[in-house]
Amino acid sequence: MDPRHPFHPQTSSVSEGFDPRLSVMAVRPPIYPVSTYAFATAEQAAHAFEVALGKLPARPGEDVGLIYSRLNHPNAEMFEDALRAAEKGAKAAAAFTSGMSAIATTLLSLARPGQVVLYQRPVYGGTDHFLRHMLPEWQVEAVPVEGGDWAAALARHGDRVAVVYVETPANPTLQMIDLQAVAAEVRRRVPGRRVPIVVDNTFLGPVFQSPLRHGADVCLYSATKFLGGHSDVLAGALTSSDPELVGRIKATRAFLGTICEPFTAWMLQRSMATLWLRMVKQSKNATRLVDVLKAHPAVAVVHHPSLLTGDQARIYQQQCTAPGSIVSLELHGGRAAAFRFLNALQLVRLAVSLGGVESLACHPRTTTASEMSEEDLKAGGVTEGLVRLSIGVEWWRDLAADLRRALDAARG
Repeated sequence: MDPRHPFHPQTSSVSEGFDPRLSVMAVRPPIYPVSTYAFATAEQAAHAFEVALGKLPARPGEDVGLIYSRLNHPNAEMFEDALRAAEKGAKAAAAFTSGMSAIATTLLSLARPGQVVLYQRPVYGGTDHFLRHMLPEWQVEAVPVEGGDWAAALARHGDRVAVVYVETPANPTLQMIDLQAVAAEVRRRVPGRRVPIVVDNTFLGPVFQSPLRHGADVCLYSATKFLGGHSDVLAGALTSSDPELVGRIKATRAFLGTICEPFTAWMLQRSMATLWLRMVKQSKNATRLVDVLKAHPAVAVVHHPSLLTGDQARIYQQQCTAPGSIVSLELHGGRAAAFRFLNALQLVRLAVSLGGVESLACHPRTTTASEMSEEDLKAGGVTEGLVRLSIGVEWWRDLAADLRRALDAARG
């Protein structure tokens, strides 16, 4: 798109990165199932490798061409351009084989042996496993920030901190983290060097939350979720305001082979065209259903950004434009009640993912968070009675009827 006349992300995410003139005037991108690309001259090949290996920087506006699909390919580039255009504040993006490969590739790019990754609980169970069990194998220590006291954590570990890692809203409790406050504390406590702040923005971004505008350096996504949106693709992604930082991560991606393949990237770009339509509809559905859930006697607590109070509400108002479609509820009666509720659902599917057009429900403590230690589960507020819902695009009254029936069954 012409940078002099920028479009709203709702518009640019439909067509950014795709030029019909390069694809026999097709109105939508084709799939390029190609592993290897030819060069016009030996000089062009030599220069492309110098740029790809970081020996030379690409000249401003230079297109060095493609080499091999483990490094990059047209469908990945087109999806990355669409995502970059959708993410406010982003200047670069990268696509991956999964959300976990995006997380792992990023942290392995930014942290070195002897350094520390600071993170705030709770985080997704797979992320928790990577932080606590895999990073130590590379002599990188993952340290949870107790009680959200970033000042104390940075004062203690500041000289060794390589990365600050947060989820907001957190999975599955939807706890909000003040990104501006974290960024200010990082700058104050570690003034002599840059410590990248990496944010898992899967639950609300890029439509309802823009962490890059609140102090984050990298936004990570499980693109399987809302970006893909149809439960038919496994992928990850990241965005950043710093192209050089993304270049470092892409260099690691190239050698690990964690770039998503062409068909996956094509499906992601297909889904970007409806991202706003889906997420807005899902968020409206969830907000309506929150009232249904709050009113039922089987429910002890409902977690949703629309219900936040005090400082959590302030953070939400500061960082977000809508509450999104993830709802967590705590049931009276613990695990037994939660299982009765889940087993009684008919329209809502019992499954562990989220962000698709269909509504899903799961019991995090025995599924997505089951590898976490008892200490982490307790610190993160992942209780036996906690159920996570991902609300889809169905008619909300049908969903309400299904949830009421299941909640009736939860009472035993």
